[in-house]
Amino acid sequence: MKMKWMAGFVLLAILYGISAWGQGTQEPLTLEESIKIALERSLQLHSSMEGVVGAEFKQKEAITNFLPTWTGQYAYNRYDKPVVVGVTQATAPGVLGVGSRDIFNLDTTITQPIFTGGANLANYRVQKLGVDISKTSVETVKRDIVLQVRTGYFNILRALKLRDVAEQSVKQFQAQLDVAQAFFEVGIVAKNDVLQAEVSLANSRQTLVKAENDLAVAKASFNTVLRRDVSTPFSVVDILKYEAFPLTFEESLQEALRQRSEIKNAELTIKQAEENVKVAKSAFYPTISISGNYNRFSDAIGLNSDSTSDRLTFQTLATFTLWNWGNTMYKVGESKVQVTQARDAKGQTIDSVTLEVRQDYLNMLTAEKNIDTAQKAVEQAEENLRMNEERYKYQVSTATDVLIAVTLLDTTRTNYYTALADFNIAKAQLERAMGRRM
Repeated sequence: MKMKWMAGFVLLAILYGISAWGQGTQEPLTLEESIKIALERSLQLHSSMEGVVGAEFKQKEAITNFLPTWTGQYAYNRYDKPVVVGVTQATAPGVLGVGSRDIFNLDTTITQPIFTGGANLANYRVQKLGVDISKTSVETVKRDIVLQVRTGYFNILRALKLRDVAEQSVKQFQAQLDVAQAFFEVGIVAKNDVLQAEVSLANSRQTLVKAENDLAVAKASFNTVLRRDVSTPFSVVDILKYEAFPLTFEESLQEALRQRSEIKNAELTIKQAEENVKVAKSAFYPTISISGNYNRFSDAIGLNSDSTSDRLTFQTLATFTLWNWGNTMYKVGESKVQVTQARDAKGQTIDSVTLEVRQDYLNMLTAEKNIDTAQKAVEQAEENLRMNEERYKYQVSTATDVLIAVTLLDTTRTNYYTALADFNIAKAQLERAMGRRM
């Protein structure tokens, strides 16, 4: 029994070790993997893609307007007096027999449109353009999702860096407290130096707690974008770095005007409105169709009695609207107004895209300049802290000088990583404004 118990304990320990090792070696989440997960799970994207499917059904529906229609009707009528249905076997050919009060009627018709004034063709083009509009809307949603993922990813990296800064700050204030405490114990400095160091350490610990909370919030928000449980643990690859953007503003704007799906959408909307004008104008023309009709009367429910009568007819029909109080003219006028509105909307979209690219480009340049300034400030602050720590050891400078130097370094590091994250987010926003995904 003892051996079995020991074997079971060893097995559990091995399994626990394997599980812990697997959790500890979880691969960090890359930006590309994050984007893939978000695109696969996004309900917004799914809904947008369903919109394409719906538009395709409308296009197929428009095709059916070119094809013949087959209708059928079966009716039962009861009359107050007997009516003659057809020729009976008891009578001579051509002589009507005695009818019945109960009459059953089967009527079926096949109709093929020949000319509709261009309405069917224009309506088909409207629906086909609707499919293209839905597809461009899908691209817009994809770019928005990619931007959300990139922004969330860099916000996590920013939070990680600021937490690291806070941890370094705690260590540096702790080291200063240890030095001040040692000097106080041998009578080199006053108690005030120790108290100042303790207060600064307490403040830095509070900052660390906030930094850890900000990191947790950033990760929870990112999990929401990826449609995972908000508490799902993960790590990310550190890609927070500076890479210069190669294009000028003019080049960026030209690419945006070529690639933005919103502009393509506006162009398709104009074409759709123009086709709707043709649909409205089609009412000025006659409609022409041919049809074949089969009609069968009988006094029997199965339409198979001796008195049954049937008839087959073919018809060519041209329908004219001679007067409708200007209804068609008003519809055409309304459709033309919609074309003008669609063109105006395209102009507004181009203006909006131009402004968006300009703002994002300027934001990126601002963050880019801040990176260089902050990086130099970090180097200067690090040297300033080193000098003040050395001077304090020889009692050339005060504890206050050292604490201020630590705080200054903390601020410059925070500014540097903030500028670096702002630059990457601004670049992501600019690329989204240019119509890029990545």
